[in-house]
Amino acid sequence: MATIEVIERSFYAKVLEATPEGERLRLCLECGNCSGICPFGYLMLYPPSRMIAMLRADRFDQLLETDTVWMCVSCYACTAACPSKVPLTPGLMASIKEELLLAGNVPDELQAALQNSQRYGNPQGESPRKRADWTLGIQPEVKLLAKVKQPVDVLWFVGDYASYHPRVQLATKALARVLNALGVDFGILGPEEWSDGDSQRLAGERGLFEVLAEKNGKAFGKYQFNRIITTDPHAYNAIKNEYPALGISYPVQHYTEFLAERMDQLKPLLKQEVKVKATYHDPCYLGRANGIFEQPRALLQAIPGMELVEMTHNHMNSLCCGGGGGGMWLDGFQWEKAHVRLSEWRVREAISAGAEFLAVACPYETPRFEDAAKTVQGAGELKVRDIAELLAESMGV
Repeated sequence: MATIEVIERSFYAKVLEATPEGERLRLCLECGNCSGICPFGYLMLYPPSRMIAMLRADRFDQLLETDTVWMCVSCYACTAACPSKVPLTPGLMASIKEELLLAGNVPDELQAALQNSQRYGNPQGESPRKRADWTLGIQPEVKLLAKVKQPVDVLWFVGDYASYHPRVQLATKALARVLNALGVDFGILGPEEWSDGDSQRLAGERGLFEVLAEKNGKAFGKYQFNRIITTDPHAYNAIKNEYPALGISYPVQHYTEFLAERMDQLKPLLKQEVKVKATYHDPCYLGRANGIFEQPRALLQAIPGMELVEMTHNHMNSLCCGGGGGGMWLDGFQWEKAHVRLSEWRVREAISAGAEFLAVACPYETPRFEDAAKTVQGAGELKVRDIAELLAESMGV
């Protein structure tokens, strides 16, 4: 049987291999900032700082005997708060989860999502043949690259929830109409698109992530385009920061970046007033992980009649919706541990800010916040809308 020292060396090697600057794990000051800012740190037997302490004490095996690590939603708060710049989220936390997966210590609902991702190319277990069904009825017709067989300016990587979830499909259709109104030459992969794999990677399935990335990379290589835009901040993060290490490198933008660059063209089309007080939720993988804060706000402020207010936690200090890092597939497990959802905390902040609309820019968030609004007292009138939906409404499309 391997000794603790061998296991620990192997674990450090995985951290070093999995993320740039992983060696900074050795520079931990044990200040506790990471554990203090973790939204579920109070429920974790071993929050990040204590994990490092256990590693230093050669007690790594004890980490594998607990399950509270799965309370981590990979929100990047610990990474952002670390004064030593330790890559805690992509390095330590993802690597610990990988060890838990190998040890068979994984909640059933997460295991099901990972198996679906491997078998069907999406965590919902939907048929790949239905991936482009959301395009039915949209005019001009959305170009399916395998069908049109011609170059496009933009490859739109739609993503899992934007393709399959009934509520999120409304936002996907809205974005398609906005792009059409702007005259953007775009196409989609449809059945050739696989999950971006970023949340699976952060849930410990690095091998599955690489398989999914390679399948997407093969599909990208079949077609001619100038850039990729994504609906999902997690897909944006994967294609921008993780795919290049696998030899898959393309210019990529989140759709809010892409639209904000076309503000001069967009503004004249925003003719209908949307007279509401709105607040914006910074997605973890758009804001904290990639520094995109102002472009989504600029789009909202361009909508006539809209008043934008900020929640208590915003920009780098934003709260997480709870869906990242496998959190979308751990709702039951996390509810049993916490008896509260992070999405409910966020909805309370939106209400406290006096907002009538909660604007989002991530496919995970619309259904999560709408469900939370049903359970939070005083939130019954709060409307949750993707920025694409608000733009489409103002454009009358």
